[in-house]
Amino acid sequence: MATSCRSVQSAGHVLYRCSVYLHQASRRFSESSDKGWFRSLFVHKVDARKDAHSNLLSKKETSNLYKIQFHNVKPECLDEYNNLEAEVQRRLHQDQDFPCEVVGSWNIWYGEQDQAVHLWRYRGGYPALTDCLQKLRVNKEYLEFRKERAKMLISRQNQLLLEFSFWNEPLPRKGPNLYELRTYNLKPGTMLEWGNRWARAIKHRQENNEAVGGFFSQIGDLYVVHHLWAYESLQSREETRNSAWQKEGWDVNVYYTVPLVRSMESRLMIPTKSSPLQ
Repeated sequence: MATSCRSVQSAGHVLYRCSVYLHQASRRFSESSDKGWFRSLFVHKVDARKDAHSNLLSKKETSNLYKIQFHNVKPECLDEYNNLEAEVQRRLHQDQDFPCEVVGSWNIWYGEQDQAVHLWRYRGGYPALTDCLQKLRVNKEYLEFRKERAKMLISRQNQLLLEFSFWNEPLPRKGPNLYELRTYNLKPGTMLEWGNRWARAIKHRQENNEAVGGFFSQIGDLYVVHHLWAYESLQSREETRNSAWQKEGWDVNVYYTVPLVRSMESRLMIPTKSSPLQ
């Protein structure tokens, strides 16, 4: 029994000395400088950014701002909606006081049904957008149009976009064409890497003149990329996309960009009669 007690006392003495040592070590560590190896395990060093990614990725020679609209239309109102939208777009195009223009208008063929997509361009950036909005707020004809359109809609959403510097500016084209809008929701902080990869990858997707425009969001849902493509048909789309895999370097770019994506969506779209992109 005595031996057992001495063992317990000895063990207790060892534990006590260990606790004192740990306490002293902890105190010395807390008083040490920030150069300790342990602290470096938990501190993430971020290199200073020299510019916003919007300035690094967008075109320097232009100041275009884009707006993309997604309108979910009541199924029974789609034709009436298209006619009304076309009339308003025509009047805005003819009126030189409004610094905006429609790039393209579409109805969804495959994807979310009874949805209309409109892409607008503001030459002059945010000042042009502000000027346009101020004028529309006091335009009685446009205010009546909004009231009439609201009766036809289920919901609507928009985003303000900039165009990637390595894509061509979307210009009117003759049809008939089938358009695909591929939307990528990226992981925050990956936009620069995406842009750097696609600046190399886009050369593999231009032989058939399918690349229409590439944009990234500034206001609305953030870290969103939209790629707009044009094809003669579904068969042409399949052949064009398959041919990219035969080109050296395309597979590498896909390999490195896929991990940057949180989700993606493909919309196949048919241009409306009034769309400059046919």
